[in-house]
Order: sequence, then structure tokens, then C-alpha cells
Amino acid sequence: MNAQKHRERVAKLRALDSCSVSDALDSLGLPPAVTGLAPLSVSKPIAGPVLTVKLCPGKPVHGSMRHLGTAAIEAADSGDIIVIEHSAGIDCAGWGGVLSVGARIRGIEGVIIDGPARDIDQARELEFPVYGRSATARTARGRAFEQDFGCRITISDAVVEPGDIALADASGVVFIPRAHFASVLDRAERIAERERLMAAALQRGDPITEVVGRDYEEMLDALD
Repeated sequence: MNAQKHRERVAKLRALDSCSVSDALDSLGLPPAVTGLAPLSVSKPIAGPVLTVKLCPGKPVHGSMRHLGTAAIEAADSGDIIVIEHSAGIDCAGWGGVLSVGARIRGIEGVIIDGPARDIDQARELEFPVYGRSATARTARGRAFEQDFGCRITISDAVVEPGDIALADASGVVFIPRAHFASVLDRAERIAERERLMAAALQRGDPITEVVGRDYEEMLDALD
């Protein structure tokens, strides 16, 4: 895909919300929004290309390794979103304050972690968006380590590849496969426009039972 065209599509995605994008994914038979991932620091929507990190429980077999997340921060471009698989059930932070500082300096859009994060007050002071399952003060030292970055990961039921597109807001988190970005964006924009027209009809005084009944249930089918 042309880089300029890709940036234009990401800019259009920023104007949408996770609900319309989740509906678009649903209509194409792709995994919809991941639930349970909420803004832990600032409630600020984020959208952008994904750079992935995979964490594993325990200690690295070969002794000392780089601190988790640092290689991804150095490799990221401005506007990227770091997405971390940290779903082994280990109660420890897979993201923290120094990482937020480094990511903020790098121009990273935000981080999405399928698990706990810490130093949330510091992320708030930085106005750096951290989306995750929960907050914790427990360190990852001796509990979790980075297996790899820039690799395929799984977040809930969504397989996420480097270069896919993420959007996160207060309703949820969606991951758009890069190969389907154009079709998902087109459908999401059409869904958002239909919902805008429905809201306008209500503002005109149309009964909500008629507006929702005639448009909502068949809205996704009508996109084909």
C-alpha cells in the first residue's frame, strides 16, 4: 500500500469509534472488538499501526535479557501503537512508568496490553494512553519476560500482526488486519453515517421505535 494512502486511511480511522469499526469487522466475518481492555491512564482515543510484543511467564532461560518493551520502543515510528500479549494470568505489570516516558518521547501513540500495567499515575501526568486489563503495582521481575517483539501475537480471540491497525477508545479495542483495512474502513464509515442519520431523524422528532426498527437490525446486511 502507498505510504501516503495508508496515512490518509489512518487519519480517517481516527474520526470513527470502536463500535462502528467492530460492526464493520463483524459484517466481514472478522473478529470484532476485544472487550475488557479499558483506558487505565487518560481516556484518549488512539489509532495507528501496530508494533507487537509477546511476554511469557517466568524468568528467561539464558539469564539477563533486555527489559521488556524497550526494543519495541526503539523500533517504533511516531504514531505507532505498541500492543502486548500478556495473557498468561500472571499478576504483574507488563508495562510501566519508564516505558511510558520512553514511548512518549518517541512519539508513540499509546500502548495496549492484554494484562496489567503499572505506574498509571505517571502515565496520566504524561498524558500517555495506556489501555489494559487492570492496574497493579507488582513488578515483572522474576515473573514475566519478553519472548519476542515484531511477531504474531494473540489478544483475546484476535490474531494481531505487526503492521495491522489498532483503534482504542472507552468502548473497546479493535484490531484491523492490514489486508482488510480499506474494506473495514469503508464499511465503518458507512455505518457511522447511517447512525448519524438515525440520530438526526430522532432530533427531527421521529419515534425511536420506527427509526431503530427500520434501520438498525438490518443495517449490517444492507452493506453488502
